[in-house]
Parts: sequence; structure tokens; C-alpha cells
Amino acid sequence: MRTTAAAPCTSGRWQHAIEENLARLGTFGAVSVDGRQSPADCAAIRGFQQRFGIEPAAGRADATTADVARRITASSAPEKVRRCDAGPGVTACVDLTLQTAWVMRDGAVVAGPTVVRTGFAGHATPAGVFRINKRAEKEWSDSYEVWLPYWQRFVGGIGFHETTTYLHDAARGSHGCVNLLHRDAVTMWDQLQMGARVHAFGRRPGT
Repeated sequence: MRTTAAAPCTSGRWQHAIEENLARLGTFGAVSVDGRQSPADCAAIRGFQQRFGIEPAAGRADATTADVARRITASSAPEKVRRCDAGPGVTACVDLTLQTAWVMRDGAVVAGPTVVRTGFAGHATPAGVFRINKRAEKEWSDSYEVWLPYWQRFVGGIGFHETTTYLHDAARGSHGCVNLLHRDAVTMWDQLQMGARVHAFGRRPGT
């Protein structure tokens, strides 16, 4: 019985840059940092795309994947983690510049970093230190007439919630909230509780 081999992933302009960042992360399988697509590179890139909701998750070294890999790698660096100044207890860290977030408990990263989308120009997510002051697994937004899954408010009408649109659409932004992929919204919900500290720092480019 003949079996048809899976089509190989196509390479792309950002092959080498993605390989470098995936090699630094070291959690998506072995990659060869040589700028040439291989079956192992293809599997690692596809796994990375699936993890961070990049479509299509076909293993191609595209611009979106390169950008997300750069941001996740930068947010994983010790100096970036320290910038959150988490201290004891639980802190949700939001890097507005890199558009990433992670959770720390007693000074150690326990979730993330992952990608987020914050407020666009005119609705910028504020930097500062806040506390979770309302939680609901499903919150209705009267202003925008949409359900907000895994809602965790931390300042004004702004909070964490699962995105209702494609997170990597660069033309979009939130009205101040921190948008998350489904799996990350669930993780954030599980890790945080009422009163948990939120530290947002930096500034989203263009806001």
C-alpha cells in the first residue's frame, strides 16, 4: 500500500531569523540555524505557529511568525522578566512595547510569555500597577455588544479577556483591554484571582 508523504514546508525570507529565535527558546524541537528549511525546522515552526495562533500554521517562515518569535524571545530574557518587578505573590506582567504577557509567582515565571494585543491609538492601555477587581468567565460588554470570555478587569473598564478576532491582524487593536488567545485566557484565569497584581509597562508602538 502506497502512502503519500506530507508536503514539505516552504521556506521564506525570515527563515534564518526564526531559526535563531526558536533555537534560543529551545522548546519547539531542534532547528538548524542555517537559513535552509528542513523537516525538523518545518515541524518546529509549525508547532510554534500552532502554539501562538498564527494562521496558516503551515510551517512557512513568514513575517508574522518572525515577529512573534522575536517578541517571545525578547520577553523571555532575564532582564525583561526583571523589569516587571514582580516581588512576592502573583503578578501578571504586560509588556506594552513588545505586546506580550506572562505571570510570575514569588519571582518566578509560571506562565508565558505569550502574545497579547492591547489598545490602539486613542484607546491605549495604560501603564502602571493595578489589581484585579472583577472576574467573570463570560462578561457582556454593553459598549461594544460582544461577550468577553475569561474577563478579568484591572482598571476602569479595562481587563484581560479572550480575543474575539484574529489576534495577529496588525490593523486591529483593542479599546484598552489586553486581548489573549483562548488557551492563554484560560491560563490567566487559572493563575490569577481577585486582588492579583497587574504590572503593565512600556508603550504600544503607534499609541
